[in-house]
Amino acid sequence: MSRDDRDEADIEASRAPLMDHLIELRSRLMVCVVAFIIAFIGCFAFSETLYLFLVKPYVVSAAFHQTVGAHGHVSPFSLILGTAGLIPVPDVDHNSVRLIYTAPLEILFTKMKLAGLGAVIVAFPVLAWQLYRFVAPGLYRNEKGAFLPFLIAAPVLFLLGAALVYYVMLPFVMWFSLSQQIIGAGVSAELLPKVSDYLNLVTALILAFGLCFQLPVVMTLLGLAGLINSQMMAKGRRYAIVAVVVVAAVVTPPDPISQLMLAVPMVLLYEISIWCVRIIELRRKKADALAA
Repeated sequence: MSRDDRDEADIEASRAPLMDHLIELRSRLMVCVVAFIIAFIGCFAFSETLYLFLVKPYVVSAAFHQTVGAHGHVSPFSLILGTAGLIPVPDVDHNSVRLIYTAPLEILFTKMKLAGLGAVIVAFPVLAWQLYRFVAPGLYRNEKGAFLPFLIAAPVLFLLGAALVYYVMLPFVMWFSLSQQIIGAGVSAELLPKVSDYLNLVTALILAFGLCFQLPVVMTLLGLAGLINSQMMAKGRRYAIVAVVVVAAVVTPPDPISQLMLAVPMVLLYEISIWCVRIIELRRKKADALAA
């Protein structure tokens, strides 16, 4: 029996009536909902700790800003290493790191939003596994082997994008924001971010970077589907770079440093995508040669 015949036999053996598929879908959705609820409750219980963790880049930026002054200079590595906890951070006056809320239930809603975001991240392995188990019977054997690596690569790349935001992007954004304060001549224009606005900024940046870091996954899937090839991607490199710059300008704060922090990794990820598609093409040629 050939490989194609075995694949067809596996697909035929996994066939089931529509009602059975609906029942299975319901059970897997229930597992996903239960996993999300449990993760949500756990994250909400530690929402204050999670929020303080997200505020740390702001605290580090404020510490160095208060130490060197508004017109002073600080090494970018100091902000990064300070946020990572690899170097000591100057002691700061707690009044210099203040967040406010202007609605009675703003803190509660902020904690719920943070818990929801954390629940999706924590429960993602369960959600991804349930998705795979639902679609796996309809996949060929080689497709099953190709699908699993993407379930691993997607969250890893998302976490890399989130780490870039937390350890690099946020300290610079908050430093830049603090440097725009106006204090003097009887005028005081100080940064007092709202707790919800700060979380919205963090969430937007993490989602933007995390999704942009999925570029190799998307390109590799398109390569597997035969919609693109490495030669086409290499020829369109200049257009891809222009598109990357436009995306970086749209999803990041309006300063060149933030845009470069996203644009440079995306260009590198595009080059990695070309190599991933090229490897797929080489494997496909090898498989065709063996089949012949």
